[in-house]
Amino acid sequence: MATPCTGRRNIQGHPCFGGDHRRNGRIHLAVAPRCTIKCAYCTRKHDCVNESRPGVASRILTPQEALERVREVAASKTLGPIIKVVGIAGPGDPLANEETFETFRLVGEEFPHLVKCLSTNGLLLPETADRLGALGLGSLTVTINALDPRVGSQIYSHVFHGGKRYSGPEGASILIANQLEGLARAAALGIVVKVNTVLIPGVNDGEIELISREVKDLGAAVMNVMPLIPLADMAHVVPPSPEYLEELRSIGERVIGQFRHCRQCRADAVGLVGGEKSAPDP
Repeated sequence: MATPCTGRRNIQGHPCFGGDHRRNGRIHLAVAPRCTIKCAYCTRKHDCVNESRPGVASRILTPQEALERVREVAASKTLGPIIKVVGIAGPGDPLANEETFETFRLVGEEFPHLVKCLSTNGLLLPETADRLGALGLGSLTVTINALDPRVGSQIYSHVFHGGKRYSGPEGASILIANQLEGLARAAALGIVVKVNTVLIPGVNDGEIELISREVKDLGAAVMNVMPLIPLADMAHVVPPSPEYLEELRSIGERVIGQFRHCRQCRADAVGLVGGEKSAPDP
């Protein structure tokens, strides 16, 4: 078991945690196709090179291919100097894929200066936090959309856990409990935690302030309230207006710092936030 840290890990330069997002970039490695839950707003059935959203990747990499990709980007004259972070954000849930851990091991051995970052739904976080700590994970993003299982049941169609499929409030309850337990464990290990919350008008509006207070108490460093991208079973839902989004961010900001530069990145994004490249320059 990893030994808890006495302080937070160094994530200097990370564009999602205070680093200059206009100068500091990241590379996401799409090595994790499998997922443990089904979100009502998620679809991974198609990909367009001009489409920038979570769950999208042009192709899945093996851990060795991911290492080669980092080598290519590091050698790029334009991208190499700005890349500060290597992240795994899908297109499924990274913690449901053993390739995630192998990729971080390989990249960490050759590029120890890069901050390791991971995004997860949190279902498997309690049982994997120690492994992430031992690999030197610097930052972690957990998507928490509800604390009330009744609200969660409107967002999560089903949850796969322990070889069983759960739906409704029961499934949401398992997910929420694991998210909170895993967040607390990761924070105790010194991993810097950001919480993403997808704002779905008419569904989880009333959860934003509650989530902000709970995750702050458990050790999260920052929160990112993101607008719904209407897709899949929520294709009919009108996304929040910029004004409403800012109103709820301001409510959360009374409790915990808010990240406002998110562009809801692809699982294979490379470069500056908002200025992705699909391949490194020669």
